[in-house]
Amino acid sequence: MDERSALTVGFDLDMTLIDPRPGMVRAFDALNEEFGTELDGRHFAANLGPPLEDVLRGYEFDEPMVKRLAAHFRSIYPTVVIDETVALPGAAEALEAVRAAGGRTLVVTGKYEPNAALHLKALGWTVDRLAGGVFGAGKGDVLLAEGADIYVGDHHGDVVGGHAAGATAVGVATGPYSTRELSEAGADVTLNDLTEFPTWLATRV
Repeated sequence: MDERSALTVGFDLDMTLIDPRPGMVRAFDALNEEFGTELDGRHFAANLGPPLEDVLRGYEFDEPMVKRLAAHFRSIYPTVVIDETVALPGAAEALEAVRAAGGRTLVVTGKYEPNAALHLKALGWTVDRLAGGVFGAGKGDVLLAEGADIYVGDHHGDVVGGHAAGATAVGVATGPYSTRELSEAGADVTLNDLTEFPTWLATRV
């Protein structure tokens, strides 16, 4: 069987598969200490999804400062965030459910790809494709190229990405949005968390 004809399921990373929030707060605290900024790490951690540069631009820094802050954040990330991160309930089982169905797993995330890869390694997860640095419709480009049937995420942007690829958009309420808000954003299916995913997937295969 051509692998592209197999069931292909993409997952977002932050607040879909993993909870990196404590480390994210610490990383923003480190930026404030290094650069004398007043970044709100708790707000950032509670609203993960958009690219880091877009978040920093919201503070009205000029572009060179955005690049400096983003570069420092990414350089300290492996030592500040990785060990503070835990898998969300049902994450490993959701990945395994796809494999058990003969499918392919993707992780498509707005996170800087090398740091996303460190999370997967730390948790002992192997996926068929990791793509980082994409958000919203940009995720759709990757999902479409990979022939994704389903995309699972916690953010409105994940719904956009799934639909841009013609995939079933599954919203999980482990991030900033409730199941109702995800449904209103256009999610085809909503779950409270990934512990519900294997049972739902079984209805699809």
